[in-house]
Amino acid sequence: RLICLRTKRKTSKKGRIVFMVEMSSLHEESNAQLARTPIVRVIDDDDKVRRSWQFVLEGEGWQVQAYESAVRFLKEDDPQVPGCIVCDVRMPEMSGIELQTEMKRAGNRMPLVLISAHADLVMAVKAVKDGAYDFLLKPVETEHLIQTVSEALELDQTRREENAEVDRVRRSWDLLSAREKEVARGVADGKLNKQIAYDLNISEKTVIAHRSSLCRKLGIRSAADITRLLLTIEKLEKEQSKKETVVV
Repeated sequence: RLICLRTKRKTSKKGRIVFMVEMSSLHEESNAQLARTPIVRVIDDDDKVRRSWQFVLEGEGWQVQAYESAVRFLKEDDPQVPGCIVCDVRMPEMSGIELQTEMKRAGNRMPLVLISAHADLVMAVKAVKDGAYDFLLKPVETEHLIQTVSEALELDQTRREENAEVDRVRRSWDLLSAREKEVARGVADGKLNKQIAYDLNISEKTVIAHRSSLCRKLGIRSAADITRLLLTIEKLEKEQSKKETVVV
């Protein structure tokens, strides 16, 4: 009998979003499902500080993984596992700012909370502009740290849900035939079946058949659903085009 861990979002008495871990028994459960438990990564070369943060965050019900260096974090962490990162700025080998740069280069968008006792306003502003979720100054108040981590976890969860939906849409769209995609675009443009039939030089009955088939494959029913999906597809195509242009 396998043990499955699932996460459940709850709102605490103080209004914070807390990810609770639920345990259940299943006959079959994949490692991918187990990996969805969010983890707060704590990175600091100061053992005392690292243990302190870990103690506080675990006390809120979160799973925490501590690292003594950013280099070790990059070697051992799995970015596919949801969560966020709490990282000191000044560390040997690789600083928190250098870690941020490396994460950006690798396309890792996990929320990063940087903490420093020696930062100035310019450094903090630049870090946030470059994508850090927040920049905190030591000593960090416990409640402030907890609130920031809670919000960072919520952001990561939202992003992953959005990405999963985008992937689902892309895979569904790829299942359509070329003709079904043409019919879908006609529907999204607000055209009637007979207008689409005329444009594609096919019968209205054939348009209806293609429309029924594409709706079944996409798991949608209405013209409005088709329009929303096409908007998402067009956005994805534009983003892909920009990436290809940059590479060239």
